[in-house]
Amino acid sequence: MTIDRRTFVAATAAGLALSAAPRVAAKAVKAAAAPGPFPANFIWGAATAGHQVEGNNINSDCWLLENLKQTAYSEPSGDAANSFELWRTDLELAKNLGLNAYRFSLEWARIEPEPGQFSIAMLDHYKRMIEGARAVGLRPIVTFNHFTTPIWFAARGGWTNDEAPQLFARFCDKAARHLAGGIDHATTLNEPNLAGLLQFLLPGGLLEADRAMAAAAAAKLGVPVFLAGNAIHHPDPAMVQSNLRAGHTAGKAAIKAVRGDLPVGVSLAMLDDQAGEPGSLRDAMREKFYNAWLRLAQADDFIGVQNYERSIWGKKGKLDPPADARRNIMGAEVYPPSLAGAVRYAYEVAKVPVIVTEHGVGTDDDAIRAWLIPEALTHLKAAMDEGVPVKGYCHWSLIDNFEWGFGYKFHYGLHTLDRQTFVRTPKPSALVYRDYIKSHTAGA
Repeated sequence: MTIDRRTFVAATAAGLALSAAPRVAAKAVKAAAAPGPFPANFIWGAATAGHQVEGNNINSDCWLLENLKQTAYSEPSGDAANSFELWRTDLELAKNLGLNAYRFSLEWARIEPEPGQFSIAMLDHYKRMIEGARAVGLRPIVTFNHFTTPIWFAARGGWTNDEAPQLFARFCDKAARHLAGGIDHATTLNEPNLAGLLQFLLPGGLLEADRAMAAAAAAKLGVPVFLAGNAIHHPDPAMVQSNLRAGHTAGKAAIKAVRGDLPVGVSLAMLDDQAGEPGSLRDAMREKFYNAWLRLAQADDFIGVQNYERSIWGKKGKLDPPADARRNIMGAEVYPPSLAGAVRYAYEVAKVPVIVTEHGVGTDDDAIRAWLIPEALTHLKAAMDEGVPVKGYCHWSLIDNFEWGFGYKFHYGLHTLDRQTFVRTPKPSALVYRDYIKSHTAGA
């Protein structure tokens, strides 16, 4: 199967940690001291992504790959959570939790199903979502591209194509002209810092399965290269990264040309990287995975941080977490202070305000999620009290959804999903999140 970027830390352990690496002598997680309340204007949200919840996204690269005979996906996305039809239900879920924001994405493949052919009907659909969010008191935080790209874009080589940045900018221009007036904050790309780098972290079997799937897609379409937006294997990682950075810059410029006062940034996947011993690889790993993007973000209005775990680095690789650590579904440590650690480092380099655009845990034990949320938020507020300008927090995810190569097996949601009836049911952790917001926000 393919792998979800949220689990790439576990893959790091497989790809970089040496069998002889010692278990880290780390202190147990300490509860943060009770901080003061979050500001009255703090952004409290939950996040989803189009392909993962909308369903039947038939013009996207992932849809094609999921339905190949030689697929590496464990199952197709199918109807997903049927959120293309039930988006009003999702807005009510968020509102019922006391949230004031909802992060969701535009589906490029729906809006531009063929090159240069833009669907007014689909743009109107997302406009209704934006207006609907505002109508119920939710600030729309909109991601212009959350991994998935149109089939035609992937069939042109995806982000290896020299024209990719301008093709993305053209899409951003069209979408912004229709939608920017109602958007509260926008991100251009979701976790582009990992594209082309996962292949240095993962076991060879996953890479080969992804390579074979892409080759099958290319053969089916009669093109030399098919490169999906959520690919693991990249034939030219340096080119992908260069074009993604250019795409962010060009896309941001296109959005800003339409509405100059709209805050625009980019969301990065970030671990809380820690040095487990003198001479560790921590700084080298930060340079490899984040720093080029964090330096680029110095020209942005904010930086989006997406954190799920920490990594403790030794001289030769990643060290094992404490033996008594709580674990997520992949077996990686659940460490509440990691969010604050990632946010501190993002601000240290980018020097712009931070929005936590994703944070959560993949687990079937909701008690872990219910424990994580208040602990992590209390540590985040401590970082804010130190002077880190954090504008908001969006939990991943609002509902259990399609988690890429893992299909529907991994659960990150604040709500369960019945895939037959599409009924959403709040988990106890959702109520913990709701109550924390109510008791920890100034003026609430």
